[in-house]
Amino acid sequence: MSQRWTYEVIEIVPRMLGPAVSERLQEELNRLGEEGWELVSVTAVTPFDHLRAVLKRPV
Repeated sequence: MSQRWTYEVIEIVPRMLGPAVSERLQEELNRLGEEGWELVSVTAVTPFDHLRAVLKRPV
């Protein structure tokens, strides 16, 4: 039987104030990692640091 997965997609949008995109992405990935999510990919949605991350974990 093959492994079954569930997926989560998050977007990190740049803000004028607050932590940098890389810091917010790291915080979000650490939080989701504690819940069992594994990062699959990160894609730049725009050239202005708008990022989309795809994560997976077993069903």
